[in-house]
Amino acid sequence: MSFCMRTTLRLDDTLMREAKRYAIDSGRTLTAVIEDALRAALSRRKRALPTTRVRLATYGRGGLLPGVDLDDSAALADHMDDRT
Repeated sequence: MSFCMRTTLRLDDTLMREAKRYAIDSGRTLTAVIEDALRAALSRRKRALPTTRVRLATYGRGGLLPGVDLDDSAALADHMDDRT
C-alpha cells in the first residue's frame, strides 16, 4: 500500500513554468513529473556513492579513552574542549 504526503515546495518561477509545460506536453500531471525527476536524481546519487570500503590508517594504541562515549556528542565535545 502506498501513502502520499501533501507538501509545499518553493520552486524557481522559471523551473516551475518549464515543469508545467513538460507535464502538459507529456500528458502527465505536474506531480508525476516532479516525482519522476526526484526519483531519477536520487537514483543517480545512489549510483555515484562509492561501493568499496575505505580503510583509514590509525596511530597509537587505539581504542577510546575512559569515559568517552561516541554516542553522546555533547559529552564528546566537552571532553575534546577539556583537552585543549
